[in-house]
Amino acid sequence: MPAIDRAELDAQTGGDAELANEVLVLFAGQCRSILPRLTDPSLPSAQRADLAHTLKGSAAGVGATRVRAGADATEAQLRAGAELTALDALVQAVAAALAEIEQGL
Repeated sequence: MPAIDRAELDAQTGGDAELANEVLVLFAGQCRSILPRLTDPSLPSAQRADLAHTLKGSAAGVGATRVRAGADATEAQLRAGAELTALDALVQAVAAALAEIEQGL
């Protein structure tokens, strides 16, 4: 299963390949910016939950379904004060998405 759903990305960008590439580059940059902070246990849970929420929205906009699902689960666990079991899957999903983006550009 691809990390980026190209049909969803095409739907979000109106089939414009140049725009799709620009959006993917922005998403990759956001992943690289957010993930280190999101995985930092010294940050308050509310701040980390907000980061997960931002990443979830960005992932939905490019068709990164596993990143979206992982960010959603991570956000919910952080907001509930529950054990943070979803973070590893999110980190793996982001790595897969970044690898796919780099190969496709």
